[in-house]
Amino acid sequence: MKKTIAKFALGLPRGVKALGIGILAAVLIALPIAYPKSYVMGVICRMYMYMILAGSLNVINGYSGQFNIGHAGFFCIGAYTEAILATKLGLSFWIALPIGGVMAAAIGLLVAMPTLKLRGTYLAIVTLGFSEIIRLVALNWEGLTGGPVGIKGIPSPLFFGFKVSKSIHYYYIFLALVAIFFFVTHRVVNSRVGRAWLSIREDELAARSLGVETRFYKATNFMYGAFWAGIAGAAFAPYFKFISSDMFSLDEGFNILSMVIIGGQGTLLGPAVGSIIVNFLTEFLRPISQYRLVVYALLIIGMMWLRPQGLVGASNSILAGGVVKIGRRRHTPIGAPTGAAHGAASKGGK
Repeated sequence: MKKTIAKFALGLPRGVKALGIGILAAVLIALPIAYPKSYVMGVICRMYMYMILAGSLNVINGYSGQFNIGHAGFFCIGAYTEAILATKLGLSFWIALPIGGVMAAAIGLLVAMPTLKLRGTYLAIVTLGFSEIIRLVALNWEGLTGGPVGIKGIPSPLFFGFKVSKSIHYYYIFLALVAIFFFVTHRVVNSRVGRAWLSIREDELAARSLGVETRFYKATNFMYGAFWAGIAGAAFAPYFKFISSDMFSLDEGFNILSMVIIGGQGTLLGPAVGSIIVNFLTEFLRPISQYRLVVYALLIIGMMWLRPQGLVGASNSILAGGVVKIGRRRHTPIGAPTGAAHGAASKGGK
């Protein structure tokens, strides 16, 4: 029964899918008008921000099989880049935003190049160290980052003369960024580049033997994930109006990782679901915030035991609807552990 429903969901006509996306977009656009409470808008803004962060980490961990647990470092780079450009140079938010992403991607390339031969826990330790190095640089470079004091008074964006200052205004900025992220990532994952990433995840040695330039595609994968983490950080800085190094600690990196694990790696919607659940728990557990990480740990342990593929990670899940098409053949949904690496690799190497 479950497989029948999944096949039906995957086989819906494009017009029906477009109609569903249109209805969802209309609901999300109208939500602040129907329910404009500042607290609710603030919670949703954070959910959207973490959707980008978790989704960009999922691109690295879920689609190419690399293991990055220092994603907070790229988040930090984007936030500080935007804050410094806005406060010290007076640069517009709309210019500083992509620069924050590009800066994070450039640093991501510097991290990726010497670690391309590392996998598993070795790569995880390197990314963990990188994240802590970035935080310490932000903490000690007082002339540029403000040191322990951080950067205050980050100016709000202007949109055709209109000052974006409230949560309800930032809601639309984060919503637009989430929509662009999911659209672009869906296109990339279902392209030749995405198929190369998948072939590396399934069997890097086989992918290399079939002509896939694994070093190039792994570096590209790392840069892509870092770019979107930088974008999320650049959008976060003016929204919070203040940033300091302690906002980008190792706890933040594990928080982002937990969203990917809970939602499901290797699926487009998994990190979004994980972001909603973790942020909901954060608000629900606010009275006992000192035990929040304990609850997260127990939840992750339970997920790894009962459903290691995540809530959306099952191959027959209706939500795991992204498919990789090669020629006229339809393969199993993205994120399902398959043996399709050889076909994917042969396409990725051309």
